Amino acid sequence: MDLSKDVDPVVHEKMKKNLVYVSCFSIIMLFAGLTSAYIVSMGDAFWLETPIPLSFWWGTGCIFVSSMVFIGAIKAARQGRESLMKGGMALTLLLGILFVYFQWNGFAQLIEKGVHPFQNHIVVTDGRYGDYFEVKKNGRFISLDGNDYLWNERKMSNEEFLAFQEYMKEFISGENYNNKFRLITKGDQKEYQLIFNNEPLSVQNNSFYVNDSTPLKSADILRLKQLAQNVVDGRGDFFAKGKIGEDFNISYKREKLEYNNRKLYYKGKVLSNFLQIKATESSDMASSFLFILTFLHLLHIAGALIYLSGVVVKTFMNKFGMENHLSLRLTSIFWHFLGLLWGYLLLFLVFIH
Repeated sequence: MDLSKDVDPVVHEKMKKNLVYVSCFSIIMLFAGLTSAYIVSMGDAFWLETPIPLSFWWGTGCIFVSSMVFIGAIKAARQGRESLMKGGMALTLLLGILFVYFQWNGFAQLIEKGVHPFQNHIVVTDGRYGDYFEVKKNGRFISLDGNDYLWNERKMSNEEFLAFQEYMKEFISGENYNNKFRLITKGDQKEYQLIFNNEPLSVQNNSFYVNDSTPLKSADILRLKQLAQNVVDGRGDFFAKGKIGEDFNISYKREKLEYNNRKLYYKGKVLSNFLQIKATESSDMASSFLFILTFLHLLHIAGALIYLSGVVVKTFMNKFGMENHLSLRLTSIFWHFLGLLWGYLLLFLVFIH
């Protein structure tokens, strides 16, 4: 037996609204905890600062306009303008779907820039170019400045870097038989020469040798494979792609670090040995928080869209009108709330991240 039919309409509406408000409050507490944890985690940690993807801004426009359209659809329902109400609800749903699309596209843009949800480090440590291995091209060393590979005292062109990546790509592959690593190398790329600890390497039977007699150890083969993966992925000293100071920044105690000669500087001075070690061991918590905050919000949007789809279907089935549009108003409250929540998260990330 449905007792809700005997409840006063005003009380019934208040009960329904309270349920929506409780849901909103629980979500507020969730994101308040996460953003607080974000700020606390920054503390004295090394922090990667990256710009917000352009797609996130497009998505912001979509969800803002969808709220305006939703308000117009409810106004049309109150006035009995059914065709306008139906069009407004359909457009609200479409804009919500576009928001999801732009969010996913924004995630792809972040990953393309080398910002991953579960990044291990900010600074490249394993397979770092120059620590063990270097490469000569036509007798001249290839060097590294940030994420830029240099040759002949200039940044390599796209064509030169693609050729270098193609050369290094072969060292990612390799087979392990009885703890002996074997690599496949091309013989037609004689312009490149692999250097290990200032000693040129030779290849015999698809294996690397130092001084033509000492085989490269398994640990060093692993370092070579890690280096090759970094080069192929376009990484140099940092996991984030691009130029430090332009495409991304690294901060410590909320002070932006400077970078010169492959060293980080804090307030004009080279980081101490302790901080150098701390920087190399620091996890990229900033990127993890960025993805967690935005993805959790996207999950709530997805849930709201599923419910909104049902409301839109009922709208086209003429379930709502001048005297019956409570479900529209309740749905709009939650939808507006999610839009405001996204605005807060975006501003938080812009000014804090």
